[in-house]
Amino acid sequence: MSAISIQSLVKTFPPRGNAPAVHALDHVSFDIGHGEFFGLLGPNGAGKTTLISILAGLARASSGSIKVHGFDVRTDYVQARRHLGIVPQELVFDPFFTVREALRFQSGYFGLNRNDDWIDELLAGLGLSDKANANMRQLSGGMKRRVLVAQALVHRPPVIVLDEPTAGVDVELRQTLWHFVADLNRKGHTVLLTTHYLEEAEALCHRIAMLKKGRVIALEKTSTLLANATANVLHFKTDATLPPALAQLARITGRMVELPAHDPQEIEQHLAALRQAGVPVEELEIRKADLEDVFITLMNAPSCPTGVDAKGVQA
Repeated sequence: MSAISIQSLVKTFPPRGNAPAVHALDHVSFDIGHGEFFGLLGPNGAGKTTLISILAGLARASSGSIKVHGFDVRTDYVQARRHLGIVPQELVFDPFFTVREALRFQSGYFGLNRNDDWIDELLAGLGLSDKANANMRQLSGGMKRRVLVAQALVHRPPVIVLDEPTAGVDVELRQTLWHFVADLNRKGHTVLLTTHYLEEAEALCHRIAMLKKGRVIALEKTSTLLANATANVLHFKTDATLPPALAQLARITGRMVELPAHDPQEIEQHLAALRQAGVPVEELEIRKADLEDVFITLMNAPSCPTGVDAKGVQA
């Protein structure tokens, strides 16, 4: 039995006015093992939030199923929710409670009347001890997000879902959060993470699924995805315009340019083309391809008509 089992999940939003029906999820299937740190990646509109909304019981699938520790989120929703803690993207809080009161109130949803020892541990682990008696309205955005994490964990769920948990937060919070969550994962908790910070996914996730237009286009161990990537990336800065042949290959962000290179010969070809075009470069370096390179390559590739199955093998 998997920690999370997603089988042939479909979600279609009906047409509205002149707009056609939207197929947010198209027969998505994969399993997440117990104790796994799993990444769910994709661009905006890929279907990540829809999938998590169905997992949380906030939306209903058109067909297919999701189970948490063997409990169907639709038919066994009480048990499914007891095994699940979700940190949403949005900052949702009650302005009339202090931090401790909010956590006690959340505990009550799960019948936990004497939960202060665990609440104190959560407050300490997330750097909230000095804010325990502060009103939620007085907290910064980053502190509110820490409280959301604590609320998701207050009933000690074996499965934790983090939906863009570090969006718009400072470096200190990011490090505190990942240290705490990584420790929970080492203790056996299953973690499902969605993030646009791909360096986080690369550092934390054992395995990754990538969604594109509601379909799974990659499902592999993180190490396997990186091993199959372009071997090297030529990285530099310039104020000049690249030759058209290189511009088609390059990923350009402001002055920063990155060119994929499969072998040393291709690196030399890129450098020769830059010299011939008279393009001055600064801070030239050659680095290994990372998860962002893999992600961009897969998202820009033609969509696979058959998708991938639950084991990550082309169907």
